[in-house]
Amino acid sequence: QVQLVESGGGLVQAGESLRLSCAASGTISSINAMGWYRQAPGKQRELVATITKSGSTNYADSVKGRFTISRDNAKNTVYLEMSSLKPGDTAVYYCNAKMPGNWYREYDYWGQGTQVTVSS
Repeated sequence: QVQLVESGGGLVQAGESLRLSCAASGTISSINAMGWYRQAPGKQRELVATITKSGSTNYADSVKGRFTISRDNAKNTVYLEMSSLKPGDTAVYYCNAKMPGNWYREYDYWGQGTQVTVSS
């Protein structure tokens, strides 16, 4: 099985920065896209950023220009550099990894989440 473990969350003040990490381990043949999602209290989970194995990235409009996603394929690790944090960024951040499946389908794996709290 595959496990994803996030780290780097914490409590910061508005305007500060955090760097999240997520390492995948277990039985891994290859990983397609990796990404970060977040869920704030009372809200649905939303996409933050994704990155393909080749390095193509996609960001939510709300974080574009402030967050940077990157990955180290050799380490099966994805990172999220967050700067200019706002109270609205407060959420549990979840790591996601997509593995090849049948046809054009993929298997989704999720981490347990790491709390990011931004105070004003």
